[in-house]
Amino acid sequence: MNKTYELLKDFYLRFQEHEVPALGAQLTYYLILAFFPFLIFLLTLLSYTPIAGEEALNDLSRILPADAYKVVIEVLRQTLSSSRQTLLSLGAIFTIWASSNGINAVIHGINKAYNERETRPFWKVRGMAVIFTIGLAIVIILAFVLLVWGKLLGQTLITYLGYNEFFMKSWQLYRFLLPVGVMLVVFMFFYRFAPNKKIRFRETIPGAVFSSLGWVVTSWAFSFYVNQFANFTRTYGSIGGIIVLLLWLYLSSMVILIGGEINATLSFFKKSRD
Repeated sequence: MNKTYELLKDFYLRFQEHEVPALGAQLTYYLILAFFPFLIFLLTLLSYTPIAGEEALNDLSRILPADAYKVVIEVLRQTLSSSRQTLLSLGAIFTIWASSNGINAVIHGINKAYNERETRPFWKVRGMAVIFTIGLAIVIILAFVLLVWGKLLGQTLITYLGYNEFFMKSWQLYRFLLPVGVMLVVFMFFYRFAPNKKIRFRETIPGAVFSSLGWVVTSWAFSFYVNQFANFTRTYGSIGGIIVLLLWLYLSSMVILIGGEINATLSFFKKSRD
């Protein structure tokens, strides 16, 4: 019990010392600048797959509050309608670079959690940010595949492999859990390579679990709250949707940063006990 108290106290002190809420606000600034370039890049990738862009945008409404979703849809449709697909494809390099700024800011936040200064070459850090950006896009596409065609795939397995109805009911659960599992693996890799510090994969598990489940639960809870109880449009007028989007990105930033702080706290706490 005393050990748990000391661990929680250490985490709280580090949370305050590193000014995680303020760092989350800074990260939100970079994420809002990277958010739309990343979605444009994602939709460009989707154009080379059987998944329709409209289906992907509709799935986005499951995690975004209605006001924020309307803002995102309006901006994307204006951008996509005013640009030729060829130009969007040629601009993929720019969108990757712009959207990687968000990942680059997260790397800075994770380094702060470990009290590490960035000494790696610029090209290495930026290259890592680009790789994680592309990896995140691939993970989202896989999630869309499971969400859009998951039921059809389950029915095909029943037809050709003779699985029963119990498998079909279980598959409905698995196809929603699999994206969370993939997200867990991505966070493990991110927390392993983002800090300017050698970390073992097993040390990244607590923060990765928290970030994966925390992001899903926080996004759902915030979306439910905004859609059912809050009316930001009445308070902020036409920019209500933008305010909601900023709040959602801020909460997402906090979840990722807290995941890094959890791993760092456990690492330092273990060393202090050795």
